[in-house]
Amino acid sequence: MAGEARPVDVLDSSGKKVGEHQLDPAIFDVEINVPVMHQVVVAGAASQRAGTHSTKTRAEVRGGGKKPWRQKGTGRSRHGSSRSPIWVGGGISHGPKPRDHSTRVNKKMRRLALRSALTDRARGGRIRVIDGIGFDSPKTAQAAALLRALELEGRVLLVVADRDENMEKSFRNLPNVKIDHPRNLSTFDTLYADFLVFTKEALEAVKP
Repeated sequence: MAGEARPVDVLDSSGKKVGEHQLDPAIFDVEINVPVMHQVVVAGAASQRAGTHSTKTRAEVRGGGKKPWRQKGTGRSRHGSSRSPIWVGGGISHGPKPRDHSTRVNKKMRRLALRSALTDRARGGRIRVIDGIGFDSPKTAQAAALLRALELEGRVLLVVADRDENMEKSFRNLPNVKIDHPRNLSTFDTLYADFLVFTKEALEAVKP
């Protein structure tokens, strides 16, 4: 069940309060569902796996067409091929083969997981809202100064409404900052970040 609207300060680029914004309780104040968040994060990590690992079976290993020695009379165990899995240089039994590791998670679960993650960050005071962010040209020093003004440390997820090449170039040299858009928000990125920074337009574009 959603709770009451939670106010959050709106700051300018110098870190000064210029207003307040009411966080939508349907997104930022719901009952946190940890199992669903875990399932969605694990599914997302699994989908990133390449799945290209591969081993050769005895049928695929080169050589071994000739019988190593005759069937009887040598006193040794009988063998038909030197590429048997029990031989050095032989094939691998039940080894990994290329496959798709991804698992399906329905939209309802993904939305619930994201709302739970956003609620966790809101209740922990980890959300900042900024008004009037803009760069005339790519300037990493200006981006770093903005983070200092907002008193942000650790990993930061900056959510903006529209693409801004100057801003993206300014932040991309900062190792702990990732830029995203409201429609692309993921549970993993939300939980991985120590702070979420929304522009006012981006916050209004987040849908439950």
